[in-house]
Amino acid sequence: MQKFKTRWEIKESWQLVFPVLGVLILVYCCYKLAKLVVGDFSLVAIVLATILLYFILLKFILFLFKKLEHKWNVNFKWELIRIFIVFTVTGSSSVLIGKPIIHFIGITKENLNPFVYWILYSIIALVFYQILLVSFGWLFGQFQFFWNFEKKILYRLGFKSFKN
Repeated sequence: MQKFKTRWEIKESWQLVFPVLGVLILVYCCYKLAKLVVGDFSLVAIVLATILLYFILLKFILFLFKKLEHKWNVNFKWELIRIFIVFTVTGSSSVLIGKPIIHFIGITKENLNPFVYWILYSIIALVFYQILLVSFGWLFGQFQFFWNFEKKILYRLGFKSFKN
């Protein structure tokens, strides 16, 4: 355990929440992907596919950590896990919030061309993504990182007043 804490620069016990939460989220995502790919074939196939996807995605995420720890200005390695969790929660939440809003407006696949529907749905999800990214960043104690990240996104979308 000490080797793990040293590797992720964990000084306080409460900081262990983020690696544990990260692993749980990764397992859940792998399970959902495995179920999508395998279907309801068998429980054994779903479990095996989940384990396989877990190790593949874990290797990929650890590779990303190595690349991004120097690019992103964070004080501790465990903060990278917290940042990835914020991105995960924000992406899922923006999609979940977009569905009822687009339905409330009265836009459905039945009354609009599916191509136009998905474009409008994506725009609504993108707007809420921007708001939720800073909000969840604040909740997870990474407001400054996500505010700077948000300013870069808005600048690239054409809002020149948000230049750093």
